[in-house]
Amino acid sequence: MTTNHITLSPQGGNPTMSSREIADLTGSTHDNVLKTVRGLIKRGVVSGNETPYVHPQNGQTYSEVHLDYRNTMVVVSGYSVELRAKIIDRWQALEQQVATFDPVAVLNDPATMRGILLGYTEKVLALEAKIEADAPKTSFYDSFINADGLYGLQNAGRALNAHPNKFIAWLKSKYLFYQGSSLVARVQYTQARLFEVKSEIHDDKARYRTFITPKGLMYLADRMPDNVKLYSGEGRAA
Repeated sequence: MTTNHITLSPQGGNPTMSSREIADLTGSTHDNVLKTVRGLIKRGVVSGNETPYVHPQNGQTYSEVHLDYRNTMVVVSGYSVELRAKIIDRWQALEQQVATFDPVAVLNDPATMRGILLGYTEKVLALEAKIEADAPKTSFYDSFINADGLYGLQNAGRALNAHPNKFIAWLKSKYLFYQGSSLVARVQYTQARLFEVKSEIHDDKARYRTFITPKGLMYLADRMPDNVKLYSGEGRAA
């Protein structure tokens, strides 16, 4: 159930507050709040779910971040006492709504049902817009993916418009190491499902091959340095 920009979960999940709601309550611009939230997420201080939404006035798709109570409090910790009090008051009202949530009453309340349907319509429109925008990129990436849904190291570099050898050298400096003659991913990155290491038997000896998962490809795309990049377009040399 969605009320304003706060998300309630009647199935027992945790409620969240969006960065838009924080901006409304504190009188800040959403751009400033979003910049703060993203900065804290990058530093590992805050975690949140960034999702698209469709602006009801102009129909454009933007991003917002949904935060649970703990992460919301961290984000507004530098705000004035008065503004923090507004956030806490809103959370208390939210928790009261969760505690007294009655699905039968919701079904019998046309105004509430209309709000729920509008909220879901926004999410569907945003998702459709994102799928359409990502289609050419997805098609380009898919040309390098193997039957297991994984990318070889060189193909991952090509998919990211990088020089494959420079890309692998960069991976070796941060994410990979030699195990014998094979390059394997460090354990924290395989546990995070960014890489997958497969073993092959040759002449009764195990050899390892490291692949990058689709999640890993997105992760690396945001962190790859400019000096590794080779292409300016979809597979065309600059």
